[in-house]
Amino acid sequence: MGQDLRNWNPEDEAFWEKEGKKIANRNLWISIPSLLCGFAVWLYWGIITVQMLNLGFPFEKSELFTLAAIAGLTGATLRIPSTFFIRIAGGRNTIFFTTALLMIPAVGAGLALSDPSTPLWHFQILAFLSGIGGGNFASSMSNISFFFPKRTQGYSLGMNAGLGNFGVTTMQILVPLVMTIGIFGGEAMILQNTSGTLIGKIPAGTETYIQNAGFIWLVFLIPLAVAGWFGMNNIRDEHVSPNISNPLGAFATITFMLLIGMVTAACGLWFMLPESVGGSGLNVSKWIVLPLVIAATVILLKLIPGQIGRNLTRQYKIFGNKHTWAMTIIYTMTFGSFIGYSAAFALAIKVIFGFQHVVVDGVLTHDTANPNGPSALMYAWMGPFIGALIRPLGGMISDKIGGAKVTQIISVVMVASALGVAYFMKQAYASATPEQYFVPFLLLFLVLFTATGIGNGSTFRTIAVVFDKEQAGPVLGWTSAVAAYGAFIIPKVLGEQIKLATPELALYGFAVFYTLCIAINWWFYLRKNAYVQNP
Repeated sequence: MGQDLRNWNPEDEAFWEKEGKKIANRNLWISIPSLLCGFAVWLYWGIITVQMLNLGFPFEKSELFTLAAIAGLTGATLRIPSTFFIRIAGGRNTIFFTTALLMIPAVGAGLALSDPSTPLWHFQILAFLSGIGGGNFASSMSNISFFFPKRTQGYSLGMNAGLGNFGVTTMQILVPLVMTIGIFGGEAMILQNTSGTLIGKIPAGTETYIQNAGFIWLVFLIPLAVAGWFGMNNIRDEHVSPNISNPLGAFATITFMLLIGMVTAACGLWFMLPESVGGSGLNVSKWIVLPLVIAATVILLKLIPGQIGRNLTRQYKIFGNKHTWAMTIIYTMTFGSFIGYSAAFALAIKVIFGFQHVVVDGVLTHDTANPNGPSALMYAWMGPFIGALIRPLGGMISDKIGGAKVTQIISVVMVASALGVAYFMKQAYASATPEQYFVPFLLLFLVLFTATGIGNGSTFRTIAVVFDKEQAGPVLGWTSAVAAYGAFIIPKVLGEQIKLATPELALYGFAVFYTLCIAINWWFYLRKNAYVQNP
């Protein structure tokens, strides 16, 4: 425990059964809760902003949507440098340090939420720092891929990602509950609108401790950082982390590479966001800015001199492999949808079903509170829960029948369910009684979440089979980085379309993208002369 490993060969069955499996599983079971907390801190703004509305914080709905979007874009961008941490800094060093860094936004959020007069820019900075948790997925998946043999990659990566993604569900259940009790002290705030938890609604006038949404994560992060330091391992073999420096040097390298990602993410946000929320006001299209942010991050990392630059040159060979690009698109369909819908689901329920959509003076309005509307905090956890829970199952099924075949089936399901969600969104957002459309909306969204989870497991299997042992880890990190922009794009697009009173157009657009993925998956992996047949 805690020692560097050499001559690590999980493909050797005798070595695996004698000692490899035990070491790999120990690293996996420390990695999973660490990644879970990363997801929780990254995406808790989707729940916090709902409660900020209920408590009457002085911000517009559109301003609160930007917090989830900022965290989403930063987390996705930080996955790009995180993709390459394992070779440069080592798995143990990386997981310990990036888990410990999550304490900064967690404490900051608790302090900021204690005061309703905290300015918007303060929350934006904390949402920006929460992106560290999003970046952790790339390094975590890359690290675990080196510990397990190819024959169990669908399962091991599905467990790490699936149970790690339970951070979304854990957060969506835990945060509303801990806000009801003053466990960390501080003054209570009074609900102005009805809120809720997993177990029921909470009436207006109830005392709430919203600051607990940040402080609660210290209870887990502190022991997890200790466990990561003393229980995990660096693999010092040539194809993993052959030339890492001492821990302090590794931490400095990680910090410097994260700062590069933060700079490019901040520039991208500045170009896109309106002046009213601290942006440039240029409102440059996200479809232009996001590719530029990705390219700038990749290029700036490559310009780092010395051993880091040489290491990155070797890992950048993945960009010359056509399968890297095919799997990036396909993985974006599955994980990008999961993480984007997870970020937007609660606020979408609140905005679409929590208000009556009535005509006033000939104009359809959307700001009359709906007393019969469902509580977003009672239902928002369900989709991410199902999507995360079923991910290991998707990996295990794919280990048996092939990843591409499973991906193709769930892609068709995603197209159909997205179109169904769009239909009921449209009906609800034009109704004085939107709650009558909530049940079919919820059920179809749960089908959509289920498909993303199964498909996420199937893509892990495909990547593990298509790429060699040196490239599989960086490819997992890279594809997850690009896919994570779903946490920015989906809340942003949905927020824009809700503002235009056409939320269904967002889902129509996503369905078109899923159809494109069906064609790519078939061409690369399922047609008669596919490059790799049903990996």
